[in-house]
Amino acid sequence: MTLAFPDQWQFPAYTTVEIRPKRSRYAVCVFVINEGQRLHAQLAKMQPYAEGYDIIIVDGGSTDGSVDREAVERFGVTRVLVKTGPGKLSAQMRMGLADCLARGYAGIITIDGNDKDDPAALPRFAQLLDAGYDHLQGSRWVRGGRAVNTPLSRWIGVRFLHAPILGIAAGFRYSDTTNGFRAYSRSFLLDPRVAPFREEFVGYELHYYLAIRAARLGYRVKEVPVTRAYPPKGGGVPTKIKGWRGNWNVLATLMRTCLGKYNVRR
Repeated sequence: MTLAFPDQWQFPAYTTVEIRPKRSRYAVCVFVINEGQRLHAQLAKMQPYAEGYDIIIVDGGSTDGSVDREAVERFGVTRVLVKTGPGKLSAQMRMGLADCLARGYAGIITIDGNDKDDPAALPRFAQLLDAGYDHLQGSRWVRGGRAVNTPLSRWIGVRFLHAPILGIAAGFRYSDTTNGFRAYSRSFLLDPRVAPFREEFVGYELHYYLAIRAARLGYRVKEVPVTRAYPPKGGGVPTKIKGWRGNWNVLATLMRTCLGKYNVRR
């Protein structure tokens, strides 16, 4: 299938493995890179929802064989997108969002592929998209959500630093701003005042930017209760943010985004 993209959209080159045809109004983009069996465990939990939603693996260039067709098609995956161009998470996001919008999806739900998230919330995200919401943020800390084995440093950092700072910039009280379980409406992503398909979005910028712009532009925003579970103590923390340097980079990116560095200039 040949997709048509607006000339001004910027996103990295990627390859596509088509497994099943498009069947749903909503795509579920699973962002992943080298998660191995954690990805397969996540997909196994998502398999019961594969008839209602198109599951799209959006891979950052894994080298562990975890996204090979024979490894994932048994889980009901619709397609696999593999980034071959430069960039990290935001580049993956631009790639996945562009592909899904070009295919006509009415909304896009995103989830991490490291087996921390319970996909039981997927129907709630879809219901709220149907109801006209534009930016939905999964939260383990709103009523009905669950935080399981959250590392103390992560709990303190998100609850008392990251979420309050981003919330001030957005003018909306977010509680779980690093949680990748989210959803976006088609109209929000296509708004020229948002313009997410820009090469300056490389790392974690786009996550934060979309949360801020949705609220500031008057789109309908809501937090959705979700369950996010880390392995028991000693089981290792599945995260790409490591050490003081990694956390400092996250905060620096957050501050640049909150100060309007990525806002559209007219």
